Amino acid sequence: MPDTVDADAEAAQPTDYEIKLKGHLDDQRQDWFGGLAITLQRNGDTLLTGPVVDQAALHGLLRKVRDLGMPLLSITPRDSQSNGDHHKGEIA
Repeated sequence: MPDTVDADAEAAQPTDYEIKLKGHLDDQRQDWFGGLAITLQRNGDTLLTGPVVDQAALHGLLRKVRDLGMPLLSITPRDSQSNGDHHKGEIA
């Protein structure tokens, strides 16, 4: 019989994400993404990184990105237990 308690506990854990945006996020909007680290990259892109508690929270973040009008370049879930071989969700 599968251990559903472990599966439920794992599902409740936040997932770390790396969200890459085209362009630099201005100072006035940086507080929109509380809890996420914001890195302004030298190539002009913005990287948002940190834990997202569930899919609803992820969709909320994506709505904020949409409202800013900044192009979304990629969304990458980061598994803290992996060896660096991450699935990368590229946005065309």
